[in-house]
Amino acid sequence: MTDRTTLLGRGFTWQQLQVGQRFRTFGRTVTEHDLMGFVALTGMQEPLFVDATHAGALGPRPVPGALTHALIEGLVLHGMAHGTGLALLETHIRPLAPVRVGDTIHAEIEVTDIRPTSRGGRAVVRSAVRVLNQRDEPVMDYDATRLIRGEDAT
Repeated sequence: MTDRTTLLGRGFTWQQLQVGQRFRTFGRTVTEHDLMGFVALTGMQEPLFVDATHAGALGPRPVPGALTHALIEGLVLHGMAHGTGLALLETHIRPLAPVRVGDTIHAEIEVTDIRPTSRGGRAVVRSAVRVLNQRDEPVMDYDATRLIRGEDAT
């Protein structure tokens, strides 16, 4: 293998991104197993999430917004920042509608700002992320600020 061999699955360096650039993730169906595993891991033992017969104001089988965010971040990282993302610096999450067990979610991402750092071959990259369900209805918006490595960083 030579230095010119491209690593499959590697995310973008900050130099490969530009303000206004847009991406779309693959879809991900939220399962009962996802909900129960997340609730067990986080301790969010609310009847809203653990009682399948409970139908509150959000309707049947809603999932925590934090789970929606975590699933989408996995898709975003895998496609955009795998191996190049150094840190998630800040995020502002705005839930818009419930996500339920059985919904398939995906995200549309737009790069909104790129600021190279003064050292280290890195940049602070801001993105606007819109999460949509299988009917292309927006269910969450969030802004993410990440530290992304550059082509010359090790």
